Parts: sequence; C-alpha cells; structure tokens
Amino acid sequence: MAAVQNGFPENFLWGGATAANQLEGAFDQGGKGLSTADMIAFVPKDKRQGDHSMEISTERIARILAGETDDWFPKREGVDFYHRYKEDIALFAEMGFKVFRMSINWARIFPNGDDAMPNEQGLQFYDDVFDELLKYGIEPLVTLSHYETPLGLTQKYNGWASREVVGFYVKYAETVFTRYRSKVKYWLTFNEINVMLFSPYTGGGILTDQVENKLQTVFQGLHHQFVASALATKLGHEIIPGSRIGCMLARMESYANTCNPADVRKRQQEDQMNLFFTDVHARGKYPRYMDRYFAENNIVITREPGDDEILAANTVDFISFSYYMTLTVSAGPEGEATAGNLLGGIKNPYLKASDWGWQIDPVGLRITLNNLYDRYQKPLFIVENGLGAFDKVEADGAVHDHYRIDYLREHIKEMKEAVKDGVELMGYTAWGPIDLVSMSTSEMSKRYGFIYVDLDDTGSGTLNRSKKDSFEWYKQVISSNGEIL
Repeated sequence: MAAVQNGFPENFLWGGATAANQLEGAFDQGGKGLSTADMIAFVPKDKRQGDHSMEISTERIARILAGETDDWFPKREGVDFYHRYKEDIALFAEMGFKVFRMSINWARIFPNGDDAMPNEQGLQFYDDVFDELLKYGIEPLVTLSHYETPLGLTQKYNGWASREVVGFYVKYAETVFTRYRSKVKYWLTFNEINVMLFSPYTGGGILTDQVENKLQTVFQGLHHQFVASALATKLGHEIIPGSRIGCMLARMESYANTCNPADVRKRQQEDQMNLFFTDVHARGKYPRYMDRYFAENNIVITREPGDDEILAANTVDFISFSYYMTLTVSAGPEGEATAGNLLGGIKNPYLKASDWGWQIDPVGLRITLNNLYDRYQKPLFIVENGLGAFDKVEADGAVHDHYRIDYLREHIKEMKEAVKDGVELMGYTAWGPIDLVSMSTSEMSKRYGFIYVDLDDTGSGTLNRSKKDSFEWYKQVISSNGEIL
C-alpha cells in the first residue's frame, strides 16, 4: 500500500501565469501584426452595459482600423513586458519561481496569421525571453493561443469558424516547437478553450454578426480547435523529445442550490457542459451526452475524414485549468444573482465575495482537483488562481495586500489536502504575479500581482515596479515548498 503524500512533491512547479496580450505591450513593434485583443477598448465602469469586452462587430473593427474612434486600448500597451522582461524575470527569480506561464502572441510570429514565412524579429524576442528564464532555472510553460488570434484570420476567414485556420495554427505550432525545442518542455494548446461558448470573438476570433446560427458556428469552431490541438500535440511529441503538452479549461465547479432533484440535475448538466472539453482532450472522443445536446439544438458537426482518429491518437499529457470561484445553480428562478467572470450564477450564502463579486471558495478547489483526477487519472496543473482587488499604495510606497495573502493561503492549504487525497498535482501558477491589464474589463485597477505596476486605467503612470507584501510571502511559500503559509 502506497504511503500518503503529506506535502507537495519535491519537483512541484511553483510560479505565476500571464498572457501576452495583457502583459507585453509593443503591439506595433518588432514586426507584430494586430490581434483580436488589440481591438478591445477600455470602457469606464459608469458606461458599461454588461460585459463590454466579450464581443465585437465587423462594423466596429472597421471603424477602429479607420481611426474613427478615440478609444483607449489598454491591451496594446500592456505593462511593457516587451521592453522590461529582464527586470520582471529577475523579480520572478527572486521569488524563487520554478515555472513561468506565458503565451506567445501568434501575431508576433505570423503577423497576418496566414503568412508564408514567420517574422524573425518575433521569434528572436521569445528566444531572448526563454534564455532569460532559463538563466535563472525557470521553466517556461507556454500557451500557444491565449485570446490572441491574429486579426487577419478574423477578417479573412472569420477566425476558427473556418477549417482553413486549423492549417495555419498547425504551421504556427510547428514553427515554434522547432525553434524552441531545446528551451521549452511544457506547452498548452489553447487557453480556457470553453470560453468560446461565452465569447466566440475572445476564444476563437469569430464575428457572430457574420453567421446565421451562432451556436452551430461556435461548436464547429470548437471542433476545429480540438483537431488543431490534437495535431499540435502530435507535432510537439515528435519535435520535442520529453515534451509535455496539456489542455486548459476554465473550470466552473458548480453546486446545486438545493437538494431538489431538479437542481441536482441542473448542476449535472452544467458540469457536463464544462467537462465536455476535457473529455475530448483527455479521452480522445466526443462524450455521448453531447449527442442529445447536439440533436436538440440542431447542431451538426462537419468532420473531415480522419478527424476522429486524430483526436483518439493524440490525447493530452496533463490537464491544466483556471480556478477562481465556484458557481451555484438552480433549475428555477430562486436565489439572488451574483457577479462573475463571463457568467453569473446564484449567490452562495456560505461564501464571501471579492471586490468584483467573485465568490471565494478554497474548499471548492480541493473538490475540483478530486473530481478531475477521479475522472481522468491524468496529472493536473493549476495554471490560474488569484484574487483581483483594489490595492492601496501607502505614503512609503508599500502595498499591504493581506487579503491577497489570505486568499492564496487558503487555496494552497486545500491543494495540499487534495495531494493527500491522492491527486497527482504537477504545479501551481498564480494568476498575474505582476499587475497586468484585466482580460474581462481591460482595467489596471483590478490587480492580481505580487509586483505592483504604477499604471492606472487611463494608461497614466511610470510603469515602475515595486514589491507588495505578498511578494515576500509567496517567496517563503516557494522556498518551503508550501510548508510555510
């Protein structure tokens, strides 16, 4: 009988996670083309109607490109990692990072997405970043596509709605696998692939005003991404010996609002719709419960010969996911609505909420880890978890972010319990180790970092970096391998 694993494994990968479009800046430097994220404007809170950033129209893009708006586009500027990566990586190394999750901006490598040749300046930039990470012994964990579809693919093909984009993605993957085969071992194919359901533009560069049937187009686009992911997994294994390639899910652990069987069944359906994505990636086929969903919604997935075989033969090595909150669902109208990232749900009276209304549930992370491991028996990797909050800079420049420390401490405690439960957990990358532009709202005031960046919602500030209280705390967590919290 195997002994219980009481602490985190010796080779546990502690670190932080980012995305190029929220971090890099330099949107028009080094030969980079425009990406879908470069079209997302900041809208002040008092002018927001719903979640403004999630969808965009063909006409809106045309107006932006014609210079007919005076909007501010924060993701174009990020926090200038492009010019400051050495300073930032030195700070990550000071914290003791074992791994740094980042993405390659596809439009920095293929500016239009369908270019005949890659952009050498873009390739060299990531060479330099990887070299800097490896200098400190930090493993890169690289996401191939993190809400950064080249805008050219949206304009010419309507993004992932077109089967042709599979080929362009595979060419891009082959290019970067070949270039960085000696530098990058860990890869993710798509960030939060299920977000396509909530925002086809964010997840797939799809303009829904160009399609007749949104749901049909979304699931067809997802099929294209599944095939592309499997083909990239195959290529990665062939090109990079010992590589480990994973999928990435926005995990939406949910609870039934009551023990009413209707609520329990509703929760089961929500769970299946979330785990559909990891089922395809990890099991290599569409789960049977989707057959009825497709039939009842008149969805017909067009497959090319060999697609099913490609999916079956190229399953992922591990499953990664983001976890920020849990959801409570009801089959009826009961319950008070709550805020959330991309989705709502019912307020859970047993949980506290963040400044943005996200319900804080550390035990839910343990539940998630157990559920995913029970289902797949594959290694798991938490690649996003953190607290977005308002941070106050004191007169002496300090940021006393005890609330962030409390949030992370409680989640790490539950991770440790899950490891004791028998879950095979590879690592943990806290979201936004340095303040960056918010994905959902394009704010800077919604901060996650251990490192403060002097930049506000309007783009004003010095961009100077400084350490918050959580910096030294996380450094201690890593050095003790999670024993000192």
